[in-house]
Amino acid sequence: MSTAQSLGREQKKAISRRRILESAREIFFRDGFMAANLDHVAQSAGVAKGTLYRYFESKAELYVAVLAEDGEIFEHKLRETVVSSLSATDQIRTTSRFYFDHWTNNRHYFQIFWAIENQSIIGELPTEVLDQVVKLWESCLQVLADVIDQGVKTGELRECDPWEMANILWTMANGLLQIESSQARSRLLRRSLDGVFEDALSLFIRGISSN
Repeated sequence: MSTAQSLGREQKKAISRRRILESAREIFFRDGFMAANLDHVAQSAGVAKGTLYRYFESKAELYVAVLAEDGEIFEHKLRETVVSSLSATDQIRTTSRFYFDHWTNNRHYFQIFWAIENQSIIGELPTEVLDQVVKLWESCLQVLADVIDQGVKTGELRECDPWEMANILWTMANGLLQIESSQARSRLLRRSLDGVFEDALSLFIRGISSN
């Protein structure tokens, strides 16, 4: 096989995979994981179902691949929030605010947590799929950890474990953001979720500030 033929074949594979991902994204976000039908995904992508399975071994793997890809886009946007001229506390607030606004405006992305945490329902996910998602989470957390570490070095923030503090803030934000997905929990809010998030963020910043 010539180099040109090989490249042409790889390009066709890339196009087929792209079509599958785009079709799956639309169907998963429209119907949810359980109701999504891979026959519909294949039909929408213009490929045979057997072709779909050559790229993704299961519906669960395809589901996480779609959301992980969206996560990579999110990571790029997250990194763009970091501005060298901002103080550590202002940077934490800016980056955290982006995270909150992004997820409240794109709530369907939170389905990735459902997929990862409900393997007893959807079946065990392949190790390489989980590794991909964990790597993404680690990359996003490292952005915030680096901001905190820099704040510690300049004396603006007290001595602490930057990775641990980033993880605490991330966990707090996720917990608050998921309140509205539960009717029972959302009824416990006495003010807007936005206001509660701002209060929680202020408490966190006050806790690690050296002042």
